[in-house]
Amino acid sequence: MPDICPLVFEPILRRKPWGARNLERIFGKRLPPGERIGESWEVADLEVGQSTVARGPAKGATLTALVSEWGAALLGRSALIDGRFPLLIKFLDAAENLSIQVHPDEATARRQGGAVREKHEAWHIIDARPDSCIYRGLAAGVTIDDVRSTALQRPAEVVSLLNRIPVKAGQTYYLPSGTPHAIGAGIVVAEIQTPSDVTYRLYDWDRQREGPDAGLHIASAIECIRSDSDFSRFEKRSHVTSLFTTVTRLLRCPSFNIEKVRFIGEFEQEIPYAEMVCWIVTQGRGEILYDRDGRFEFIAGDVVILPAALPKGRLRTQTDCAWLEVTCPIDSDLAAFPRPSRDNMNPPPSATDRTIPLNISIKKDS
Repeated sequence: MPDICPLVFEPILRRKPWGARNLERIFGKRLPPGERIGESWEVADLEVGQSTVARGPAKGATLTALVSEWGAALLGRSALIDGRFPLLIKFLDAAENLSIQVHPDEATARRQGGAVREKHEAWHIIDARPDSCIYRGLAAGVTIDDVRSTALQRPAEVVSLLNRIPVKAGQTYYLPSGTPHAIGAGIVVAEIQTPSDVTYRLYDWDRQREGPDAGLHIASAIECIRSDSDFSRFEKRSHVTSLFTTVTRLLRCPSFNIEKVRFIGEFEQEIPYAEMVCWIVTQGRGEILYDRDGRFEFIAGDVVILPAALPKGRLRTQTDCAWLEVTCPIDSDLAAFPRPSRDNMNPPPSATDRTIPLNISIKKDS
């Protein structure tokens, strides 16, 4: 097993009837000619999909093997979920509406066992047509009994029971388990999830599917639906700005945290993480310098895992860069480093506010 190094995995491409080729347009991903690709799994440790390292010293190693061999050197204090890597990260390209669906809640997962695990997820909108929307949660006054009778008797009307939300690039939405939801047509998202790929479909826009998972799962979906989710308390944004970087907190939930980080080009600084971090790179190119002579390049469309024990890591941007920074909630993400002092911070952030102690000049809630 190689020494600790940054990780990028081979995409696992999934054909979908609602897919297209926008991942090629936006990120330059190599897609099979003529195929409608709906999903690109970038980080996966599942029974139905296993990531393999694409390049670098660990090339060819599976994520499962790295979790086993590197242990805390990879994960830090992030906990495994059912023995698996705690994050599942995908890009989704929805040229058409996705099915109205629900993911298993804790009670369902516990009752069914096996590969059925509780599933929480978030969508960050990468690209969207002006008329695009998502569907999330039951509309005001709608009951689970309403959903049941409509799904069984007038399935096409299930859509009218959900909140329809117009979206644009840069927005982030949380979907805890039990939330009925769908991505509308014309949207590309980065999807951050807990490690489960079990989905119960309520309605699929009358599409004709083939294969073992072609049908609907109305009874299982209704069993999981929650009608009382408070999304806003997880989606409160705040900003931290310095001369070199801007950090926007997008989402904090019990399963993961998401921030958007922007760095100016031709800039270098220490990577001061004490825990595992995932970068979903959405803009630019740069490199990670580590150990004595290690060098790892990244570009837009890469999803990079920085192990907790990455030795002497440094970031060097070649152009202006932006990425989504995903972390697993822990007590402190600066545990191994001195805290910023009041002499160079105004105001001083808490230990959980930021992992990059630069000369911060502005912090405001929005």
